[in-house]
Amino acid sequence: MRKIYILHGWAYSTEKWNPVLELLKKQGIETVILKIPGLTAPLKKVWDIDDYILWLHEILKKEPQKVVLMGHSNGGRISLAYAKKYPQKVKQLFLIDAAGIYHDDLPIRFKRFVFGQLAKAGKNVTQSKQLKVLLYKFAHEHDYEKAEPFVRETMRNLIKVDLRKDLSAIETPTTIIWGQNDKVTPLQDGKIFAAGLKNSSLHIISEARHSPMFTHPKEVTSIISKDL
Repeated sequence: MRKIYILHGWAYSTEKWNPVLELLKKQGIETVILKIPGLTAPLKKVWDIDDYILWLHEILKKEPQKVVLMGHSNGGRISLAYAKKYPQKVKQLFLIDAAGIYHDDLPIRFKRFVFGQLAKAGKNVTQSKQLKVLLYKFAHEHDYEKAEPFVRETMRNLIKVDLRKDLSAIETPTTIIWGQNDKVTPLQDGKIFAAGLKNSSLHIISEARHSPMFTHPKEVTSIISKDL
């Protein structure tokens, strides 16, 4: 049976994945959806991308053969970084609206500024709940609002990661799946990945946004099954 290790995006539950997992199972594909520290598993200190690579390697080094990784959003960022460091462990990659392209345009700079001010202000800001919620709203980052302090710092570390320079060194066969109307990781990022990864193909899901596997599960699972 074909098998995929899945790294979910920035979410605190994997329930939304259930319909996709069922469809993949019907296609004869076994799935292992990993519990990611800071999200669906505990995190007791601040991590950076290297910590996530080490965490994933501790899991995958027990596998005697190369593995297939599928990462959505932040999970895609971790999957790509892992494939760069441990190419001998990864047979194939599936990236769904992956993060990992660093942006420095005005909205992103403002988001980083808000995060930085919140971190600096500490108690002064947290004492004003209304102000805090307003700042998060302006930054369009509700996940950050909900996160624990260690996770907030971890998120800030991950946002700074830019994998663009590493793409040419990754030779793993990669299927890129992207929502046409993604506003979180825009389609332009998918095109950057497709241009930079030597052995890749890009599939654009019409009218989908940041999570096409939830809104267009049959289309996404069909692509996965054909390419796997």
